Amino acid sequence: MRLRKFTFALLSILPLAFSCNSDDDDDTVTFEERNRQEVYDEDILEIEEYLSTHTYNYDDFDFANPYSLANDTFEIVIDTISAANNNLDADPLINRPELLSKQVESEIDTDTVVYTLYYLSLREGLGESLHPLDAVGVSYEGALLDGEVFDTSNNQASVFNLSSVSSFFGVITGFRDVLLEFKTRDGYSENGDGTTTNHNFGIGAVFIPSGIAYFSSGTNTIPTYTPIMFKFGLLTRIELDHDFDGVPSYIEDLDGDGDGENDDTDGDGIPNVIDQDDDEDGVNTIDEDIDGDGDPTNDDTDGDGIPNYLDSDSTESI
Repeated sequence: MRLRKFTFALLSILPLAFSCNSDDDDDTVTFEERNRQEVYDEDILEIEEYLSTHTYNYDDFDFANPYSLANDTFEIVIDTISAANNNLDADPLINRPELLSKQVESEIDTDTVVYTLYYLSLREGLGESLHPLDAVGVSYEGALLDGEVFDTSNNQASVFNLSSVSSFFGVITGFRDVLLEFKTRDGYSENGDGTTTNHNFGIGAVFIPSGIAYFSSGTNTIPTYTPIMFKFGLLTRIELDHDFDGVPSYIEDLDGDGDGENDDTDGDGIPNVIDQDDDEDGVNTIDEDIDGDGDPTNDDTDGDGIPNYLDSDSTESI
């Protein structure tokens, strides 16, 4: 099962309670979702314990020249620090300078939790930066902290949306928010055997508390309330146009806060990112591309500094 399919269940948080009655209506089973702060307090202890007792193959990465050809084929391998693994002198993950963290605030209903998201940043990447309204191509492996792999792209680029918009499903919050810290490849080369080698892409790993992963929406392979991790290579950026109006979705994030659903120029209750007539002037945005160059954002007939597609006073169309 691919990562983007996993995210479908995440996007609609389970009700706080449900009942299941037997045929005679005598038995009722009630599910109550756990408190998110309490679960996070447990998760962060588990993650930090993991980071203190595990290491990775940092000696195989060329930190002196992070964008070397050799690093283009580097794969992160994480292992327990132990005598059996002959690595008692290895640096634990938590002591490595490439282990970074960021704060992620999540509000579900009225339950707000500020999560610490730990991630390894071996190299940022030299290609494009991402916007939350993009789709991406990523090679990845997802695993539980006990090492059990629950999903993998098999070293190929798997494409998925970063954010949920309308009927479009996005990836889990913890994975999205760390991918935004990286950049894509800046090129690739053909190997002559039908395969390609990507160059200078972002390489990292992330350790995600369950509250910004799957929380109570467990799967067949991910138990409820379980922190998870991903190793990844960020390969490509794909600019989305959710409403097919000729304006890339990231441009319709007018206030630049990464949330396309709170920008509504005409106040009709439909965010610009899924509104085919952004200024409610009766002319579809795509038809306000007067010069026919495929870009409605650079057409301003009345010269008032507002492009036609956001200006209800300009109703010219092609």
